[in-house]
Amino acid sequence: MEVKILNEKNSLLNQFILEIRDENIQRDSMRFRRNMERIGEIIAYEISKQMQYVTKEVNTPLGIANVNVPVATPVLSTILRAGLPLHQGFLNYFDKSDCSFISAYRKYSKDGSFKIELEYITCPNLDDRTLILCDPMLATGSSMVLAYNSLLRSGKPLKTHIVTIIACKEGISYLQKHLYGKNITLWVAAVDEELTVKSYIIPGLGDAGDLAYGIKEH
Repeated sequence: MEVKILNEKNSLLNQFILEIRDENIQRDSMRFRRNMERIGEIIAYEISKQMQYVTKEVNTPLGIANVNVPVATPVLSTILRAGLPLHQGFLNYFDKSDCSFISAYRKYSKDGSFKIELEYITCPNLDDRTLILCDPMLATGSSMVLAYNSLLRSGKPLKTHIVTIIACKEGISYLQKHLYGKNITLWVAAVDEELTVKSYIIPGLGDAGDLAYGIKEH
């Protein structure tokens, strides 16, 4: 599995990463969501460079121009609810894409441990399609692997891009181990070192779903 860490090269992406991490800026949920979208748009542009293209003619008012355009649109998939703003950033650019949504959550036990539960998946046929699966945080990596394997019930993608904004090294290693040999590229905006005993990334940014849509009761 190829891993691309985008903030290893300086770009405007770093400004949006700073803002989604900043505890003061985070208080503006609309700005938080828009910054997540912006990051999605930037990564969508980077992924588009790896797609297959075909030349098409277009009639202008003065003649005919040749333009290289993607052969096919990808399937965009995300994990509810935290992934929605990031997903929207991809949909802003791949605006003709089919979409897939995954309902997943951490089910905690009394001792504080948890397991990932998947309740529902909606997905088009994935055979010979490009799949882009995004979730803003990659902590342990278990939910991402579970989501990917569950999507395979809808077909075998030609290529998969897994996208996350903040990842920890442990989560990346988990994906490399459990998705070894798959035609997958992992796109990460920034990598953090630590993971707490409750599987929160440090310094991370907090709960992306709560920051985007408000604190949940349970």
